[in-house]
Amino acid sequence: MDQREANVPPLTQPIIPSKEHVYLEGPKSRGFEFLFAWRVFKQFIKGFRCLHFIGPCITVFGSARFKEDHIYYQQAREIGKRIAQSGFTTMTGGGPGIMEAANRGAFENKGMSVGCNIQLPFEQLANKYLDVSITFEHFFVRKVLMVKYSYAFIIMPGGFGTMDEFFETLTLVQTKTITQFPIVLIGKEFFKELWDYLEFLAQQGTISREDLMLVKLTDSIDEAMDHIHTYITKYYKVVPRKKKWWLLEKR
Repeated sequence: MDQREANVPPLTQPIIPSKEHVYLEGPKSRGFEFLFAWRVFKQFIKGFRCLHFIGPCITVFGSARFKEDHIYYQQAREIGKRIAQSGFTTMTGGGPGIMEAANRGAFENKGMSVGCNIQLPFEQLANKYLDVSITFEHFFVRKVLMVKYSYAFIIMPGGFGTMDEFFETLTLVQTKTITQFPIVLIGKEFFKELWDYLEFLAQQGTISREDLMLVKLTDSIDEAMDHIHTYITKYYKVVPRKKKWWLLEKR
């Protein structure tokens, strides 16, 4: 046996759920595709009903891996507090780490705290600081809902998922699919190489230099919240949602 093979641990369980393996078989039947579209539709309707009365949100993206004693967790907790004090709802992906911290800061300061969780091959439980919690099967449905109800986006340090959320939101703002919504990166040291690469993209002409102005990079929570409030005050008027029932939502 090759020495490299001897060092490979046995595969005890699929890396992805078994239901995903059929994707390699090629096109499915029309019935299969219809049922898939129907499941997606039901997830959207469930999300619309669940989130209809949560009010204007600020979404906080960030890693699930930071523990309570980490500086980024503590910063996210303070951000949730500041969002609550500003009268906005704090929305996150509903899991642990940065998400838990932001929800916790809002929850402890009497602010509305919302989590949009995701089903994963490894279980990700919703954190305990949520007034409203909903779990989605597909990432793309979850991201639509996390953008739909928010007027600003705060990106804390994170991994692949956080980068995906950051760049998709930035693309929506860049293409004016959503307009004049502020995006803030918290953590100059963490995002230094990323920001350098954005500068490189501008130099290469694949983005406009003006596109860099769509993102605020800072270490200061005060500066981040002031930036968000300036945008919202300039471009939007926040008003309470009137009580209109639709599909029997619970307020």
